[in-house]
Amino acid sequence: MESVKKASPKRENGWYSLLFNIFIPVIVLTQGDRVIGQAALVLVLALFFPVSYFIYDYRRRKKRNFISIIGFVSVLLTGGVGLLELPRSWFIVKETAIPALIGLAVLASLLTRYPLIRALVFSPELFNVEKVQAALRKRGNEAAMDRLLRRATAILSVSFFISAALNFFLAQYFVKTEPSVDPAQFNAEVGAMTGWSYVIIAVPSMLFMFLILSLVAKGIHRLAGLTLEEALADHLH
Repeated sequence: MESVKKASPKRENGWYSLLFNIFIPVIVLTQGDRVIGQAALVLVLALFFPVSYFIYDYRRRKKRNFISIIGFVSVLLTGGVGLLELPRSWFIVKETAIPALIGLAVLASLLTRYPLIRALVFSPELFNVEKVQAALRKRGNEAAMDRLLRRATAILSVSFFISAALNFFLAQYFVKTEPSVDPAQFNAEVGAMTGWSYVIIAVPSMLFMFLILSLVAKGIHRLAGLTLEEALADHLH
């Protein structure tokens, strides 16, 4: 009897995700006033990209795209501050609150059986989870691996809290104009802040992610007896 091979799950293109959920909406929000002129239309156009990508990716992979949801909420709040001409303090609160709330959600996942690190790092997209779990079971180290993943989840939450603090200082430094006084200047300052945030926030975020990946890889080697190459998902070989 022929063995039926399981169809490998469709994987997301990370570059497309960043392009449609982050980069294009930011460009539309910061440059749209010069071309379109109407703030409401600029906001609708900026929201179109993360919403469209969410629908496309859901129909393709049958999974809810977390980055699309964050992108939609961020664009909606940023555009809403300018459209409703709310005080700049609202924008600063928004920039600080989003990564802080994600950090709290990561921490809250520790109260469940499945900490978020299992979806973000120790996942079938990166590791051959079934192979690793079988090796852990054979050595009786499943509980030890679970503790390690919970520790990695706590470290991940710290990275989001640091991003929240950096966002607060960046927003305070770059965004000086009230939306009600000069909406175009406000959008330009938001664009400048967004550009610098990719440099200032991305570096510590990458260092934290490297630390977490290293922690998980070393844990797999110590507890499951597998090298990184042996533990990686088949499609990464």
